[in-house]
Amino acid sequence: MSGDRGPPLNLARHALARWAESHAHAGRPGFTFVDPDAGDRTWSYAQLWAGVQRVGHELLARGLASGDRVLVRLPHSPEYAFAFLGASAAGLAPIPASPQLTDEEARFLLDDSGAAAVIAPAPLARGAAEAGKIVVDLVEVAAWADGGEPRGGAPALPETRAEEPAFLIYTSGTTSRPKGVLHAHRAILARAAVREGWHDFGERDVTLHAGTLNWSYTLVVGLIDAWLAGAHAALAGGAGDPARWPPLMERLGVTVFAAVPTVFRQMLKYARPEDHDLSALRHVLCAGEPLTPALLEEWRARVGTEMYECLGMTEVSTYISSGPVAPVRAGSPGKPQPGRRVAILPVEGESTALLPAGRVGLLAVHRSDPGLMLGYWQRPEEEAAVYRGEWFIGGDLAALDEDGYVWFHGRADDTIKSFGYRLSPVEIEAVLESAPGVSEAAVVGLAIEEQKTLVAACIVPQPGTAPDEAALRAHAAAHLAAYKQPHEYRFLEALPRTRNGKLQRRALVEQLLDGAGRG
Repeated sequence: MSGDRGPPLNLARHALARWAESHAHAGRPGFTFVDPDAGDRTWSYAQLWAGVQRVGHELLARGLASGDRVLVRLPHSPEYAFAFLGASAAGLAPIPASPQLTDEEARFLLDDSGAAAVIAPAPLARGAAEAGKIVVDLVEVAAWADGGEPRGGAPALPETRAEEPAFLIYTSGTTSRPKGVLHAHRAILARAAVREGWHDFGERDVTLHAGTLNWSYTLVVGLIDAWLAGAHAALAGGAGDPARWPPLMERLGVTVFAAVPTVFRQMLKYARPEDHDLSALRHVLCAGEPLTPALLEEWRARVGTEMYECLGMTEVSTYISSGPVAPVRAGSPGKPQPGRRVAILPVEGESTALLPAGRVGLLAVHRSDPGLMLGYWQRPEEEAAVYRGEWFIGGDLAALDEDGYVWFHGRADDTIKSFGYRLSPVEIEAVLESAPGVSEAAVVGLAIEEQKTLVAACIVPQPGTAPDEAALRAHAAAHLAAYKQPHEYRFLEALPRTRNGKLQRRALVEQLLDGAGRG
């Protein structure tokens, strides 16, 4: 049985222990949390690993056992990091969740996952104890993380293995119900490819991530990847004012900053990053939504650093990127990272024949990738549907060019079918965002009749410019085939996005059907 579960491996131990147990590195800062009200709080690597282990010991002392799922519903705070890593160190499977979920949404996660415990402030744990769940409060996690002997005599943390569950992330699925994506401890092994192919973190780096800890992008890239490299990871609390990032980067001496493209766009609009001393900054990282060539060009011109983009999905994390080994090619998220087996498969049918360069198809990752999920939690039908032979297909449409760069064509389920044509909204958006006076563009299909879908372009004008539909139509006509050109143009003040900056196409369609933003 142990062979089936792989060799001994624990995600939290792999990230932290070797630095914490190194005489030369143990005292170096590993984590800083910037709180605008309480000031900076910093932990050395030795303190980090000790706190993570104490949290793990205490959770086991509460009666939890290896393999139990634990819902983490804390506010964005250092305690979130200690709760997540502590649970994983103890052989539990933490479930990162947002404190902004409604009680109904949180109850679904509890019921669907069969979680044995909830880590949350008391107001967010209502009903959990009555449902037979173990409840751990934010204050308890803070006390455990900051010192003291764990209750119960500190039994040894259980040994975990590479193929055993390390964490469970819920994501939107093909149905109205979120689905759990279960990851193994071996996912940590895939991060070496991410380091080489994308962020290039090193021991002397000071990293800063703009996201919150309920998001895997922040947890994994903002903390775990930085710790794997022995870097000093920083996060910040407080309101999401884009103007706070440049002075914070200057004060902390940040060498690598990570965010979604929307944050960079907001910084350029409201914060004037070029007015700050960002000489320590080596490069910046972006993921979560496509990086437009216009944003890339403006950031380079005003700030002077490179922007490295990455494409990923919950089921396999970040696996295609630009970086030191894959120079930026505007409009492409980059190449498959070193060691990744990636292919383009036909959209229709069940063929596993690899499509040649230039052909658009389904982006696929080989089953052997260590970053690939263990599976969907209790969703065998949905899990079976995403595998084709030895390939995992996540639903992204893309093409590979002759040099191995990936060109993203959107989600298969975002494809617009209009008057007999299958259209990529990402392709049309890229053209529109290259037009003068356009800040952002989003393209969706509006089904106005059962057999009639119009292509609608939603445009956010640049500040101080007046919308000009005729000029946009002329620009589209010059760069797009007639069947790809939008039928309608709507001008909006902003596009609907998630808290993490991702475009909400469904919400945008609903907004348009309600009549908002008519040209």
